[in-house]
Amino acid sequence: MIRYALTRLALLLLGLFVASVLIFLTLRVLPGDIAQVIAGQNSSPEQVIAIRSSLGLDAPLAVQYVDWIGGVFRGDLGSSLLTGTPVVDELAEKARVTVPLGVMSLLVALFISFPLGVLSALRRGRAVGTGLNVAAQTVAAVPVVWAGMMLVVVFAVWLGWLPAQGFPRAGWSDPLAALRSLLLPALTIGAVEGAMLMRFVRSATLQAIGEDYVRTAAAKGLTRTGALLRHGLPGVGLSVISVLGLQVAGIIVGAVVIEELFSLPGIGRMLVEDVSTRDLPMVQGELLALTGFVLIVGFLVDLGHRMIDPRLREAA
Repeated sequence: MIRYALTRLALLLLGLFVASVLIFLTLRVLPGDIAQVIAGQNSSPEQVIAIRSSLGLDAPLAVQYVDWIGGVFRGDLGSSLLTGTPVVDELAEKARVTVPLGVMSLLVALFISFPLGVLSALRRGRAVGTGLNVAAQTVAAVPVVWAGMMLVVVFAVWLGWLPAQGFPRAGWSDPLAALRSLLLPALTIGAVEGAMLMRFVRSATLQAIGEDYVRTAAAKGLTRTGALLRHGLPGVGLSVISVLGLQVAGIIVGAVVIEELFSLPGIGRMLVEDVSTRDLPMVQGELLALTGFVLIVGFLVDLGHRMIDPRLREAA
């Protein structure tokens, strides 16, 4: 198990290194010039060149990358070229919105997918099971932006239960208002991700129903539902754990779009704004932090799954 963990850790570090190279090189080929943005439209070419030199943007790419990745190893992701604010400070501030949004979205997805997925499998071939399966496929195919707009129309415009946009100025000092502002975005992401996860739960439940130990329990007097709930659900839960890393990645991608749609001051919206201004250190730090978070979650989920599942422990 220790050897497996070390191997996975080495792959994690390799993935972060490859991601850092791709992020750095991709941003260098994007159109636009941050030096021109800082200098202004009426600046002379000499002024733009001087700004580019003062920011170190005229150095060879290899030198720029080494300087940046060296700072990353020291815990320094750089500073904004426009405001001078450290990237780490900005990420910590925006994470107070994005992290709760992600946690709430994941809880909504699990709350939707697990019971409905099990019910869909138990009622396979009946109207309830077929209806749930069709609904899951339909919602999973819906773009998250369109889903968010529909939920705004229903819960904000028609019913007036939840705010359509924004985050309270007081932040988490007013927790009830903060939670209300995040509930609709979390429902949007959670509904789409939950529909995708529900299909996986349904497949895992159908597989569990066909297992020998579940059929044996049913033969001893338990109903099929009772045998599944008592003996089959732990296996279904283990199967769900194995895909949580992918769900977290989907939630992060959804947060980038949803924060812009709902005007939430999170990491996703900050990333969109920094890309538009071509603030390279900010975008680099944000993308690397998000990529690292997804890889670390996948690493922890993989280790947790292997520690919980006795079959995987024996294989290791």
